[in-house]
Amino acid sequence: MAAWGVRDMPDQGGRTAVVTGANSGLGYVTARELARRGARVVLACRSEARGRDAVERLRAEVPQAEVELGSLDLGDLASVRAFAASLPYERLDLLVNNAGVMAMPYGVTADGFETQFGVNHLGHFALTGLLLPTLLAAPGRTAGPRVVTVSSMAHLLGAVDLRDLNSEHRYRRWIAYGRSKTANLLFTHELARRLAATGADVVAAAAHPGYASTNLQTAGPRAEGRRAAERMMALGNRVLAQPAEAGALPALYAATAPGVRPDSFTGPSLAMWRGAPGPSWRAPWTLDDRVATRLWTASEELTGVSYDALKN
Repeated sequence: MAAWGVRDMPDQGGRTAVVTGANSGLGYVTARELARRGARVVLACRSEARGRDAVERLRAEVPQAEVELGSLDLGDLASVRAFAASLPYERLDLLVNNAGVMAMPYGVTADGFETQFGVNHLGHFALTGLLLPTLLAAPGRTAGPRVVTVSSMAHLLGAVDLRDLNSEHRYRRWIAYGRSKTANLLFTHELARRLAATGADVVAAAAHPGYASTNLQTAGPRAEGRRAAERMMALGNRVLAQPAEAGALPALYAATAPGVRPDSFTGPSLAMWRGAPGPSWRAPWTLDDRVATRLWTASEELTGVSYDALKN
């Protein structure tokens, strides 16, 4: 059987998609390929300047693309609420929670959360909850409405610490990153369970890119002026990583392929590293119902976003 690629994506005409962090890397490729297949795509970006550049670049590559820019800072819950409130569409077919930060020096978001936990998990938790009514309003199609959250094989670095979600007692950048990616998978697990309990026609799935060459690897060292580490990460991107076009395939598969199952985890088929998308192994702690429920409750309390649409 031939490996799945963008050529296998079903037609996306008539669908509306939001892709976070779509100004570069995996998010940009995801937005571009969805638009190429006919979807109307909102590029949700923190930087307006980089977002405008991405929209112009995408329209140059795909002249028929129906794309627009949305202002979204996942590290600021006020921005998340403003973005959700400003979305002019009564229904949404696809939300790709792609944006993130990796191995950053310790810092906090506008709301006082540790940056990686706040951006990678809480920001997307709040965004999904606020957009859920529009996802539930989307009519069932071949793919159906979906929420795809991009995690990482770095989730293997650790389970979430429910007693120290914001790393206030001890901060280790890579462990904090791994825990935020575990939180992405626990969120998907619990969201899928709650959707199933209400009979909602929305699929919650997760994906990861393996080792893909993006700006994510060099952003942390650059922020601290660690030039040797930045050069090492850049070398790894050139020598070991697959290009962003390949890294985006698992998310595109989870977003568009027929038969994607709720709470599935799609990644590169070759040792979780590179290659065509396929089912990916995940750590047992990402399937822990008790922890998933407790993280969900904590996330509602921290963000002030309650998933009322799933409580009826």
